[in-house]
Amino acid sequence: MQRKTDQVYWKGIVKMNSSIIDFLKEYLVFIVCGVAAFSIILLIMLIVSLVKIRKLNKKYSLFMNGKNAESLEDVILKRFSEIDELKFSDRVNKSDIKRIDENLMVTFQKVGMVKYDAFKEMGGKLSFSLALLNSRNDGLVLNSMHSREGCYTYIKEIVKGESFIVLSEEEKEALDQAIRSNDFNIKI
Repeated sequence: MQRKTDQVYWKGIVKMNSSIIDFLKEYLVFIVCGVAAFSIILLIMLIVSLVKIRKLNKKYSLFMNGKNAESLEDVILKRFSEIDELKFSDRVNKSDIKRIDENLMVTFQKVGMVKYDAFKEMGGKLSFSLALLNSRNDGLVLNSMHSREGCYTYIKEIVKGESFIVLSEEEKEALDQAIRSNDFNIKI
């Protein structure tokens, strides 16, 4: 009984193999063309990959050897020295900026000016009061009065926005202008 089953089994396998063989015979041309096309595509991809690898190797060799016999180590050391120079320059710049800021604290930064007629018989507003202050409102008020007989100039010290000597109306107005402004706004 076993033998008969084995024969049926083998007949089925042979029948199946013959159908596969028939299928392969029928489509053999297409299979061969497909395998050939796939092989050509793989060959092209291999050639492209080899070309790219060759270019990469050239770039790598050039990078490692440097240009004009200049080694990679020399390039890196040069860049480090440039970075050190930039750090030093930055420190110098910061020091200079700090010194400039300190100088600006004592320079005149605020200005106020009022022109007026000191004497009624004179016209043209030839007299003036000029206030010059630093950032802490320390400075001076310069008052120049022009008359037919001559020109008289007075200076009064200002400390923290105030004078120890009595100011005229024009001097007060010039001082107020200077205190309120940080730029050179001059009212004429």
